[in-house]
Amino acid sequence: MYCMKKNLLPAFVAMLILGFSACKKSSEDFQPTPISDYAPLEIGKYVVYNLDSTVFINFGQTTAIHSYQVKYQVDAAITDNLGRPAYRIFRYIRNTPTAAWTPDNSFTAVNTGNVLEFIENNMRFVKLSLPIKDNYSWKGNTYIDTYSANSLVRYLDDWDYTYDSVGAPLQIGGFSFDKTITVNERDEVVGFPNDPTLYSEINFSQEKYAYGIGLIYRKFFHSEYQPPVPGVDGHFVEGSYGITMTIADHN
Repeated sequence: MYCMKKNLLPAFVAMLILGFSACKKSSEDFQPTPISDYAPLEIGKYVVYNLDSTVFINFGQTTAIHSYQVKYQVDAAITDNLGRPAYRIFRYIRNTPTAAWTPDNSFTAVNTGNVLEFIENNMRFVKLSLPIKDNYSWKGNTYIDTYSANSLVRYLDDWDYTYDSVGAPLQIGGFSFDKTITVNERDEVVGFPNDPTLYSEINFSQEKYAYGIGLIYRKFFHSEYQPPVPGVDGHFVEGSYGITMTIADHN
C-alpha cells in the first residue's frame, strides 16, 4: 500500500504542473484588443464621409434631405478640460466632391486606455469601451445631462451601447474591410409613427468602425411627432433630425 501511494505522488505532481502550464499559456495567449486598433488617433489622419442630413422644415411638417461631404481630421495633441492627454479633431464640409473644404467644427477625442470619449457640442460620449467583444455593453451617454429641466437631449438618457459582429468583414462605401466592429446604441420606437393622429417618437443610433481606420459608418435618427390639435397641425418638434455618414475616403 505504501508503494502504491509513493508511485502515485509523482503522477499527481506532474498533472498539477501540466494544469498550471496550461492556465499560464492560456493567459499569455489572450491579448485584449486595444481601443486604438479601431480608433487610431494620429496627427494628420483623416476620414472623408458622404453625409445625408435629414431635417424637418415648414414648421416641422415636411421632411428634407441635404447631402454633403465632411472630413474629420486629427489636428493636434492637446490637454482636455480634465487635464488628460487628448486630440483635437477638425471637421471640414463641402457641398460637392469637387468643391473646396470649409472649416465647420472641432471636437475632442480622448483614449483613456479603457474607453474612447468623443466630446461634441459640449457633450461627452463614451464611444468605445473595453473589452471589445460581442454583446459587451456600457452606458455611452452617462456624462450627458439628460435630467435637468433645461436639457434638450432627454431622449439620450440611459442608452446601452453594445458590441456586435466584432472582427467581422464588411463592405461599405465602396470599400472592403477585413475587420470591423458594430456598436448598436439605440433602436426605440414609442407610439405609432404610421398614424399621423397619434404621438410618436423614434430614436435610432448605430456606428461601425474598421480596424486601423476608425469610424466608417454612422446612422442617427431622432424624431418626436406631436399630433394635430385644434388650431395646430401635426408636426415634428424642433430638434428632430437624422444623419447618415458613410466613408468615402481615408488616409
